[in-house]
Amino acid sequence: MANYFNIGKLSATYGTDGEFILRHSLGKRTTLKDVTAVFIEERKDSFMPYFLQSARAKDAEHVYVKLEGIDTREAARNMLQKGVYLEETDFKAQASGSAPLSLLGYQVEDSVQGPLGQIEEIIEMPHQVLAKVTYREKEMLLPLNEQTLLKVDKKNQLVRLELPEGLLDIYLG
Repeated sequence: MANYFNIGKLSATYGTDGEFILRHSLGKRTTLKDVTAVFIEERKDSFMPYFLQSARAKDAEHVYVKLEGIDTREAARNMLQKGVYLEETDFKAQASGSAPLSLLGYQVEDSVQGPLGQIEEIIEMPHQVLAKVTYREKEMLLPLNEQTLLKVDKKNQLVRLELPEGLLDIYLG
């Protein structure tokens, strides 16, 4: 099975011919050059491929996209707020190296606890970035900021953190 990486969601329709505004977290202005298809999450963990007819940059966080088979504003409205995913190779080619989203798939290691697992999702909130990691069959949201981030090793795809005392205890009981 292919690895899919969430890059954002279809936030609005644009025009009358089924075009969307895709809000993304790729960390740079993009036209999705060389991307043939995006994957829309129809149901939890169920991805439907849609071929890109066209894509043009709006700004650093938005891109206008036209998907094959979506030709009316009404058809586009039915897909609003759905997650948009790229296959791993397309994701790596599109994501900025400095974007928090580029840490997807990296291993996380705590300075006290040791290895915690792989970053499955990056959640960008207005004042913080969280990494979703599953450790001992428990889903944890770990803060990525100046206080917790010790080192990002891109070569070995490793993120070293110094988590606040007691944070892991909250998740592990």
